[in-house]
Amino acid sequence: MSGWWWLAVVGALVALLALYLSMTAGRLDRLHRRIDAAETALDVQLLKRSALVLDLASTALFDPATTVVLADSAHGARAAQDDDRVARGLAESNLTRVLAEALSDREEVDELREDPEYAQMLEELRASCVRVQLSRRFLNDGVRACRQVRKQRFVRWFSLAGRTPWPDTVEMDDTPPPGLALH
Repeated sequence: MSGWWWLAVVGALVALLALYLSMTAGRLDRLHRRIDAAETALDVQLLKRSALVLDLASTALFDPATTVVLADSAHGARAAQDDDRVARGLAESNLTRVLAEALSDREEVDELREDPEYAQMLEELRASCVRVQLSRRFLNDGVRACRQVRKQRFVRWFSLAGRTPWPDTVEMDDTPPPGLALH
């Protein structure tokens, strides 16, 4: 009788371990899909931001030197799309810095907003900058959660992540230009 009891206990423990491993593998899969979706969303927002900057640079809004620097930075950010993450982060950070310099004075930006056409472009750019910031935060939060799960002992022992590459955070300056801040 006692042999059956031990066998039932061992069977229950194995079933609990299998259930835990199955749930953890499912969670890892969901986290990896969330990271993929967040990367796609960030790519879309970065492309939209650079397109808006190019549109803004094509207007007569800025002096010629600022226009050239804005357009060059936006083209650099778009060209870095297929490069490695470090080069892309640097190009996007450069675009953020150039935007911050071009739109640093809130009073000047408020004067530009008096023209309805420019007001709409500036509002779209402000919204795009905020969406870039939120998309990057969402991606990095997903990466941190995934890394935390992947560091667990059972996940490593049973190779629950399979051959999925280790997720990386996106490091870049994504601060919206001070002149576009809401009052």
